[in-house]
Amino acid sequence: MSRQRVLVIGHTDVGRRVCGLLREQGIDTVHLDDPTDADIAAHVDDALTGVAVLLHDDIRALRYSLVVEHLHPGIRLFVAIFDRTVRSQLEVAVPNCVVMSPAAISVPSMVAAAIAPGHAAIRRRGAPTVRAWVSVTEASPYALREFMPSAGMRLRGALGILRGQVRPYDQGSVVLLAGALGLALVTAIDTWVGAHHDGFLVALHDAVLTTATVQSPGIGDEPLRLLWATVAAALVMGLTAAFGAGIVHHLLEGRHVGIVGRRVAPRSGHVIIAGMGQVGLRLAQELRALGIAVVCIEQRHDAPTLSKAKGLGIPVVIDDASSQGVLRRAGIRRALAVVAAGSDERDNIAIAIAARAAAPAVDVVIRAGSDDAIAETRSLFHIGAAIDVNALTAAFVAQAVHGSRPYLAVHADAAVVAIDEQGAILGRYAAESAHCACA
Repeated sequence: MSRQRVLVIGHTDVGRRVCGLLREQGIDTVHLDDPTDADIAAHVDDALTGVAVLLHDDIRALRYSLVVEHLHPGIRLFVAIFDRTVRSQLEVAVPNCVVMSPAAISVPSMVAAAIAPGHAAIRRRGAPTVRAWVSVTEASPYALREFMPSAGMRLRGALGILRGQVRPYDQGSVVLLAGALGLALVTAIDTWVGAHHDGFLVALHDAVLTTATVQSPGIGDEPLRLLWATVAAALVMGLTAAFGAGIVHHLLEGRHVGIVGRRVAPRSGHVIIAGMGQVGLRLAQELRALGIAVVCIEQRHDAPTLSKAKGLGIPVVIDDASSQGVLRRAGIRRALAVVAAGSDERDNIAIAIAARAAAPAVDVVIRAGSDDAIAETRSLFHIGAAIDVNALTAAFVAQAVHGSRPYLAVHADAAVVAIDEQGAILGRYAAESAHCACA
């Protein structure tokens, strides 16, 4: 059998790990950073057996993939792409291509750590629209079984969402709701007072006009009605101002958490996800599809995934998740778990420590990756289950470009194993593998 040779494009952390894993297995590996078409053509020949394109830019990744396919049609190709539209188009154009994102590869392990700690991973069986899941037990040999959260767990989340209705999360929503309810109460009292003299419909009409500050209807000269009219006018002025201020605040803040409906912040039985990058968004989608309530916390007002989360009906709190006060307002004491899913490991550690202090009994899941800070901190005390996104992705990619396509990559002690749909191990890779020495 001829010696395998693989081309890795992209000096991301995952790219360096893939290069290191392949070289540890004796596979001839060429690692390019930002090659030109001529650079790619110089390495793509009949002896090349696989190509991995691992970039953070979907359009550049798409272009490199099309160039490779043009130079070597049918070659084994793995491309990391985040956007689902770009991914679907590439799959149509290049059928021999495996197209996945690090989020899609790592989220099954994060879902399991959050809601089923006795399992190594939980992922969908089939297409994204299929509502069927399988779990992988941690014991070897790995066994894939049908999975669905317990009815009690899903009921807790549903009740938590119900408890969150008409229960504002932030001060702006409190002002908005208080103003609206106050105006409704003044209208009701005004109608009741006037109904004794003018009839219900006339009294209601006059009360609405007064509350809307359109006009002040005739009230006669009775002392009781004069007194009420004076009090009502003062209340309407204050409540109208509060209501207007609440609406302005609600609009300017982007309305990422609702007061009623799907996007309310659940009060119990939910998972708190800190960090709304690609991994956090994908995790929230999978948990929601499983019937688990979620609330997300994102520090950046301009995070690119916020509009997608809003469109999907996922509540997102714009605040600092490393604050115990913020976590308490997000209902951490009645939550199922807290997942620190940001891209910065040190931020994730700060969130995990705050979560431990605010609710010691709640499970904490930490996204790990390119930094050794989590390993150093875990040597001091246990802060939560660490899911190394880059290690899982690197093992999945390494297996895909030189062997058969894996179904899942899961943590196994100090290693990451790639398994097929029957649970058979396709490859075992060191989780702490050395990076390649490419510049």
